[in-house]
Amino acid sequence: MSTGMLALLAILPILVALVLMVGLRWPSTRAMPLAFLTGAVLAMAVWGMPFKHVAALFVEGTVNAIGVLIIVFGAILIYYTLQSSGAMETIQAGMTKVSPDRRVQAIIVGYMFGAFIEGAAGFGTPAALAAPLLLGLGFPPVCAAVVCLVFNSFPVTFGAVGTPVIAGFKSLAVPAGVADQQALFHLIGENVTLMHGAMIFILPIFMLGFMTRFYGKNKSWAEGFAAAPYCIMAGLIFAIPYYIIAWGAGPEVPSLVGGLVGLAVLIFLTKKGICVPKGNWQFAPQAEWKPSWTGQIAASDVTEYKEHMSQFMAWLPYILCGAILVVTRVPAFGLKAIMASNPAATFALPQLADGIKLGASINLLWLPGTIPFILVSLLTIALHGMNSTKVSEAWGTTFQKMKAPTIALIAAVALVSIFKGSAQNPLGYDSMPLAMAKVCAAAAGSAWPALASYIGGLGAFITGSNTVSDMLFANFQWDVAQQLSFNVKQSIAVIAAQGAGGAMGNMICVHNIVAACAVTGLIGREGDILKQTIWPFLLYSIPVGIVASILCFSVYA
Repeated sequence: MSTGMLALLAILPILVALVLMVGLRWPSTRAMPLAFLTGAVLAMAVWGMPFKHVAALFVEGTVNAIGVLIIVFGAILIYYTLQSSGAMETIQAGMTKVSPDRRVQAIIVGYMFGAFIEGAAGFGTPAALAAPLLLGLGFPPVCAAVVCLVFNSFPVTFGAVGTPVIAGFKSLAVPAGVADQQALFHLIGENVTLMHGAMIFILPIFMLGFMTRFYGKNKSWAEGFAAAPYCIMAGLIFAIPYYIIAWGAGPEVPSLVGGLVGLAVLIFLTKKGICVPKGNWQFAPQAEWKPSWTGQIAASDVTEYKEHMSQFMAWLPYILCGAILVVTRVPAFGLKAIMASNPAATFALPQLADGIKLGASINLLWLPGTIPFILVSLLTIALHGMNSTKVSEAWGTTFQKMKAPTIALIAAVALVSIFKGSAQNPLGYDSMPLAMAKVCAAAAGSAWPALASYIGGLGAFITGSNTVSDMLFANFQWDVAQQLSFNVKQSIAVIAAQGAGGAMGNMICVHNIVAACAVTGLIGREGDILKQTIWPFLLYSIPVGIVASILCFSVYA
């Protein structure tokens, strides 16, 4: 069978997911299992793989998915633990007291607080948490949703303690010249920071101009751009720890630490009046708002936030998470080697007969879901004096929220195992990713580094997750780079463009838009939101493509 026909067939599972989730608006819990079944049927009918092999790949995908799900569970658990204890409302109450200027509030809540929440929890949490906070401060609902969705981009590659990198690129083989998989993740993370770098500063300036132009009384871009010094200050405050951690410790906590440190420093400097824009920019009175700006929840209907404890105590669990992750991930502290390779805490699939090679393992000590998130969630029970009712509420809600991700992730990761495992076929065909890669490499040629991020964005748009996008397209992107005869560093730059694309795709992905609409009373208005977030998405893709091209054809050539 020709490579072109193999590529056409290999893309069918992705098309199934795209049509079902975007075209027919099916939930991922229904669409992804069908996409997996499509891949499994193709593996047996076209690639000639025996049922036993396909079943083994499903088991491999399930084990890998469980590792990801433990991280998701831990991240969601600590969030709902803080919500039940009153800490989250305390944090939100603290956010409302910093400045009355709506431009400043958009940066503090949407940009910096959102970055921190993404680094700590990910999976759509920032928009679901920050958008209602902006709504409570008096933002038009549509504006609140758009601002939070767009800002939930540059932190996403390192969101949920690095899950998009650690889980998303786990299927990649360690290339020659790279010590191990952790070193590969580290290199990918370094390259991603270079691709996000420009937009860390450009995006807040653009979005404030966008906000004052389309939601301001004077319809002026200039009123938002007047806050550019404040945006640059915020970008520097976030970027300095973000880069230090990404390059010094790895991909787990750059966004978490950048957001946590950045938020504390930005609030302090804002209260001191440093770089704060002149005047006090406000939206027009609500009576003058366009009907299209609001939904079922009006800004004035939002209940005021109350402090249930000190701000320090409310933030302490997240501070502990950040500290534990840094101490266990930075080699200088001596814990990384012990935790990263501990056989007693590791479950690995045995190799099967008939030459079937599987690669799935779970190290409970190294998973951030267990240490620190579940550990700190348990400590928080005592720290915040939670009673059994509140504890049950937090754990019960977490288990309930895990139902949909469990089904979707197992199906998605199992499909990734099929994609990768199709290389071991008895007919000697190219693997599914390699067949697609050959066609794309022939069509795009040297333009591929500039285009690679769009594949990541498409993956996030379809699946609602940067992590799943990286899982689906990691081997495909690597194979394209190899078809273009790229060296290891160039190939890693292409993988990084995939990661950056998946992050910027969060602002247009259906899952996040629905989550933001749900908490702002805008259900049914998802299309209106997408029409606005698509423009910053396209803007974001330009510097990412430029940096990826420079790295591939200049720095690493």
